[in-house]
Amino acid sequence: MGHPCLSCGACCAHFRVAFHWSEADPTTGGITPAGLTEAFDPHRVVMRGTQSRTPRCVALHGEVGRQVACSIYAQRPSPCHALVAAWENGLPSPQCDRARLAHGLPVLTPLQWAEPVAVQTDAGDAALPVFDAIAQAPDEAAMEGQPPLLLHAERAPAAPA
Repeated sequence: MGHPCLSCGACCAHFRVAFHWSEADPTTGGITPAGLTEAFDPHRVVMRGTQSRTPRCVALHGEVGRQVACSIYAQRPSPCHALVAAWENGLPSPQCDRARLAHGLPVLTPLQWAEPVAVQTDAGDAALPVFDAIAQAPDEAAMEGQPPLLLHAERAPAAPA
């Protein structure tokens, strides 16, 4: 199954995407393309297209509810990083639900995450499979001397010095 976001895009065509101006300023380490933003208030900018009556982010390509992609996925601003698809990490997402319903799409359910899905990586590499559950954990003897299993986006513990 493909990642549900790649056939949705509702959040990109429903919410205003406002964030601190420094995220779009390369002199402060910002990586979001400034040319795709516009001023919102003295401290924030918005992604172009997201503060209109019918919002749609300028970086969204494709048709909402069919096939979509973010043209700046690896450079997207913090609000885009923060909004996670409902149940992707085992938790509901009222924002995801609200955006999907506004576009006539059904809300996501935990069952949709029961099978492995392919995800887009920040590097734009080929999709990678993600498993949200392991049917049976390996026994301790099989794991002797092996690095710990990491689920979701956990970081490996630092190696002893």
